[in-house]
Amino acid sequence: MHRIAVLGNGRVGRPLAAALTRAGHRVSVAGRTPGEAADNAREADVIVNATPGHDTLERLTALREELRGKVLVDLANATVDGPDGLPTALLHPGSSLAEQLQEALPDTHVVKTLNTMLYPVMTAPALLAQPPTAFLSGESAEAKQLVRGILADLGWRPDWISDLGGIETARATEAAVLFVPAVIRSSGFAPFAVSIAR
Repeated sequence: MHRIAVLGNGRVGRPLAAALTRAGHRVSVAGRTPGEAADNAREADVIVNATPGHDTLERLTALREELRGKVLVDLANATVDGPDGLPTALLHPGSSLAEQLQEALPDTHVVKTLNTMLYPVMTAPALLAQPPTAFLSGESAEAKQLVRGILADLGWRPDWISDLGGIETARATEAAVLFVPAVIRSSGFAPFAVSIAR
């Protein structure tokens, strides 16, 4: 059981917090208020970033002291969005949000995961007809192992989780968000995920 602070109470954060609570974790949820986010992060040992990616870096660097020594699970994709709200470009080309967070928060263990799927799949991976893949990117093997356990609590089987290596590998998974507009326009807003077939 972990003390988990979910930062963000929108369509990603709310169901994630509910699923983690059902799994037996002690979960708090913080909205947009900076003081609320700081209080929740201070009391947790794992922080889940479910904030909008375009201002995540600013929000989380303001919590540098609260995040020191903790595991930060980053779910966000930092994008430039079009008029329809769908991503048209990456906010950090040649890098990634996860890398920017790790550089800005050197005393925090950043792990990127669950950012290559529509949000319903995060907490119910078995709902898809084919097994999805949850990728892990991060510098700390211990932090990634902890996140593996949390993913298992959300229904992710061990063979559905792929450790890509260091934090720089998040560039690839974050770039996958550029698939999303084309998939939604061609197939509608139905749950889907990137999957590695072997």
